[in-house]
Amino acid sequence: MSDKKIYEIKILPKKEVLDSQGRATQKVLEKGGFSLSKCSVGRYIEVESSESIEAIKKMANYVLYNPLIEDIDVQLKSTNG
Repeated sequence: MSDKKIYEIKILPKKEVLDSQGRATQKVLEKGGFSLSKCSVGRYIEVESSESIEAIKKMANYVLYNPLIEDIDVQLKSTNG
């Protein structure tokens, strides 16, 4: 039986892309009295699999993000033996 691993996948807009959702969120937070220099809004996905991190990255590249406008970071979060 293979060990199950939990991977975290973070997807954010590329720095060159206008992040209108991040800007809107920043404006609301600043109106609420919070001091921010930048706010980005993206997605966080967790997957549980016995696959390697390379396979998870391939899966993410296949369907989870748009490489033209988004950056992705895939990390091993934990293992469940």
